[in-house]
Amino acid sequence: MKICGVELKGNDAVICLLDHSDNVMHLPDCRVAKISIGNANSTEEVKKFQFSFAKLVEDYKVEKVVIRQRQTKGKFAGGAVGFKLEAAIQLINDLQVEVVSPTQIKESLKKNPLAISFKETGLKQYQEQAFTTAYACVMMRD
Repeated sequence: MKICGVELKGNDAVICLLDHSDNVMHLPDCRVAKISIGNANSTEEVKKFQFSFAKLVEDYKVEKVVIRQRQTKGKFAGGAVGFKLEAAIQLINDLQVEVVSPTQIKESLKKNPLAISFKETGLKQYQEQAFTTAYACVMMRD
């Protein structure tokens, strides 16, 4: 199963592709590490973001997108733009999207710790949360 882990930060959807088949994990190369939106108040920009994300999912034959859930209120609450991006992703036709809480991710990682350190993955440091989200989601299924 090919999964796309997503962490929404500001105007960016930080992504990480993870392919899990026959109990083997593979991190396929991806043309982008994040998809950004310029002006989140512009309908055209939101549509452009949605189209770009949908095209990436289609091109890489992603079966499922998992988004790291953010708090809705309080000191560490996600911004309005992030919630717009989340909605734009969730509304892509024929795309299976799941929002996973940090608690679920932490529990999954506790049961199935990473076999290698994040640095050994070759991903950029800012992709770590997207990677752990995808990895934890794959491990929840097993």
